[in-house]
Amino acid sequence: MKTIIKKTALFSFLALTFLFIGCTSNDDSSPNEVNFSAEDSQRAAQADNVVEGTFSIMESGYVQVEEEPDNVVNSLFPACTVITILPNGDGGTIILDFGDECQLNNGSVVSGMITLEYGPFTAGTRTINYTFDEFTYNGNGVAGGGEIFREIANSNGNPQSTINEEITVSFPNTTVTATRNGLRVAEWVEGIGTGTWLDNVYHITGNWDTVFTNGFQRSGEVTETLVRKLNCLYLVSGMLEVQQEGLTAAIDWGEGECDNLATFIFNGQEYPIIL
Repeated sequence: MKTIIKKTALFSFLALTFLFIGCTSNDDSSPNEVNFSAEDSQRAAQADNVVEGTFSIMESGYVQVEEEPDNVVNSLFPACTVITILPNGDGGTIILDFGDECQLNNGSVVSGMITLEYGPFTAGTRTINYTFDEFTYNGNGVAGGGEIFREIANSNGNPQSTINEEITVSFPNTTVTATRNGLRVAEWVEGIGTGTWLDNVYHITGNWDTVFTNGFQRSGEVTETLVRKLNCLYLVSGMLEVQQEGLTAAIDWGEGECDNLATFIFNGQEYPIIL
């Protein structure tokens, strides 16, 4: 990792790519039939995975520069990441530049840039604005931006990021894009101050709507706190209620195991999901 400091007068819904297994009833008239579009549902899951992974990158970069600058034991960012810091009084700008292609230490392949701009702390909080410049995450384009309300310590004494988002995700081999609008709250509950991303654990709540250019829409709301361990590619527990195509269902990530399995629940019936 390269860090460049320029002094001036004046810085989930997550791994959800899945396949529905056995999600339709043999009786077309059955009230328990799961009628979700497999292709659109998978794209919505991919969009959630891309956004969640991107947020983790942004938070890790900010924490490394602003909250643990002298305690970096194990960085998420390898030598192909150039981090530029532009101080501005009590605030500044952080630019995460991944060039044409950069594989992070968690295995994600990214390119382009993310810019984080922020002012001074006020009563232990600060606002961070983020934007993307030709950024891609595992082959998916990410555009747009939003605002992060960063708290050094929430009511539980933990760091927390509340993110307002309007992010557009583009997918390989299709002209269809997805725009996700919503609110995501991530509380950092384990690994604080250790200087490594490997033991970081986050509790995630919030709600978001995803609208596709082909007319498909889906909304999701966290009903049981989602748990993300950064040393795992998938959410390990929690539940998201989803509404799409006039139907309401839920996705359950289990009891804490790091695996690629979850459960899709509709009308009391459970169907396995491969993430």
